[in-house]
Amino acid sequence: MLYARPAPGQATGRGRPRRYGAKLGSVSELARRLRDQATPLKVFLYGRHREVLAVETVVMHRRLKCPVRVVWVFRQTRFVAFFSTDLRLSPEQIIEYYGARWKIESGFKEIKQELGSTSCQARTADAVTNHLQFCLMAATLTWIYADRIVPDPQRRHVVKGRASFAFSDVRRLIADAALDPDFMRLWPGERKAPKNGFAALLLRLVA
Repeated sequence: MLYARPAPGQATGRGRPRRYGAKLGSVSELARRLRDQATPLKVFLYGRHREVLAVETVVMHRRLKCPVRVVWVFRQTRFVAFFSTDLRLSPEQIIEYYGARWKIESGFKEIKQELGSTSCQARTADAVTNHLQFCLMAATLTWIYADRIVPDPQRRHVVKGRASFAFSDVRRLIADAALDPDFMRLWPGERKAPKNGFAALLLRLVA
């Protein structure tokens, strides 16, 4: 349930000043009432500039016990409501910050499916933590390598509406390079590989 902010200087009689104003209704009820006030906003989402239909207002949230900015984004007959306790953020920033969170979810998917972060055979907390950290380092090195590839690698699996390469495409390139016989030219001379070497471990995670 959402409430209006109390009017400044409003007399409340005895006791503490009021923290909540009039009851406004639920998120869905407010969305229906404010739908006609929505205006187009230009935002940068998922790698390109887009235009969304949105409306915003500042209300009091009973559970959070503080004022929040609510942004409703409408699409046909549906809507999505975004909440922010930082009232300094504009509606465009709130929408873009939410869209940027998708990269975090993609990152978790990459280390799970491509680097085997969930396939750890360790039995101690420290070993599991180390395994996860190595997976994160391998993912970071993979994207650093991808940023230096010219031209961009070809996408292995074609997906409608997506022209850029995927994490798996870069990992495959690294695996091919690491398994190539010429790869060892970086270390001239015969040397005994160190046991459980850091570089070897990262290469195995990426490959």
